[in-house]
Amino acid sequence: VQLQASGGGLVQAGGSLRLSCAVSGRNVNNVNMGWFRQAPGKEREFVVAIRWSGSITAYADSVKGRFTISRVNAKNTIYLQMNSLKLEDTAVYYCAADSRRSVAVYSSGSYDYWGQGTQVTVSS
Repeated sequence: VQLQASGGGLVQAGGSLRLSCAVSGRNVNNVNMGWFRQAPGKEREFVVAIRWSGSITAYADSVKGRFTISRVNAKNTIYLQMNSLKLEDTAVYYCAADSRRSVAVYSSGSYDYWGQGTQVTVSS
């Protein structure tokens, strides 16, 4: 399984970005898929996940109401639409796949495949 994340970049506060994660080797509707992020000097944190069934987990409190996860099965790709970006959203964003369909979708340890990460930098 390979994951290719893209869409990061430099954006002003209040702006928007859409991240993509193209998956090969497994169908996205057959695995749990998650977005995580890691800011400089901080631990990797859970953002949101979409289960193989299509159900979406709760969003991290810090992004609730601003970020939206989606999935397009025909493209075998998941997306993270990020609106009203804040300085504190600056991080490397990772997509990940959980082929075992773990219950603990909030835990990074449940994911066995990771993308390379895409940098999101929000400026003032």
